[in-house]
Amino acid sequence: MPVVTEPYKTGTPCWVDLMAKDQQAALDFYRDLFGWQGQPGPAEFGGYAVCQLDGRAVAGIGPAMAPEGMPEPPTVWTGYLATTDAQATQDAIVSAGGTLLAPVMDVGKLGRMLIAADPQGAVFGVWQPGEFFGAQVVNEAGAVVWNELHTSDIPAATAFYGEAFGIEIEPMEGADNYWALRVGGRDVGGATLLANDPPGTPAHWLTYFAVDDVDSTVDALVRSGGTVLAPPFDMMAGRMTVVADPQGAPFAMIKPVPM
Repeated sequence: MPVVTEPYKTGTPCWVDLMAKDQQAALDFYRDLFGWQGQPGPAEFGGYAVCQLDGRAVAGIGPAMAPEGMPEPPTVWTGYLATTDAQATQDAIVSAGGTLLAPVMDVGKLGRMLIAADPQGAVFGVWQPGEFFGAQVVNEAGAVVWNELHTSDIPAATAFYGEAFGIEIEPMEGADNYWALRVGGRDVGGATLLANDPPGTPAHWLTYFAVDDVDSTVDALVRSGGTVLAPPFDMMAGRMTVVADPQGAPFAMIKPVPM
């Protein structure tokens, strides 16, 4: 199992979480789908649940809460990019043309976080580790395996994520109209154009979870009330699908081609 034991480099996706209208239903759904174990956490952290896969932190699920006078946030998976200094990264995001949705805040002794959107509107989180550095298991069935930016403007995204995080966005070898996100010379995610999404789809980040069998997992998802947005298909990196959970949160599943 690919276990992570030390903090992620700045700009590397390090965590994903879901704010669900029905937290317990979401915990039950992902338990049955991916084998996660999790339960609502302490009230001081809003009941946020850190789900585990084989005893290691894999993703978070919390109850959706809207600030007073604000609309309820959409039910979506949010990916977090690592940083060693959340305040400096927040300043860089604003300087590069991004929008703050939730400014830097302390999460007890666990770390510091913020939520922002890039200039094209794709929402992401930022995490500065304290006692918690993020996902302890990745690239394994039931865990996050890829993070993908869907954007209307690759040059603008390259400029923004480069200035804010030092991420390099370059054409991916062997793939047409697909780009690799690189940190320290290592691929940490991908980018594609919104032209490949259904008309009207806003800029966003898409979380990929690895599975052992895409088709049977899709069948299980549908039986549990999920929705198929893109039926299973074969592509360069493996067999994949795009789906939504019963509360509407979209995500991808893939059985990667063995490296």
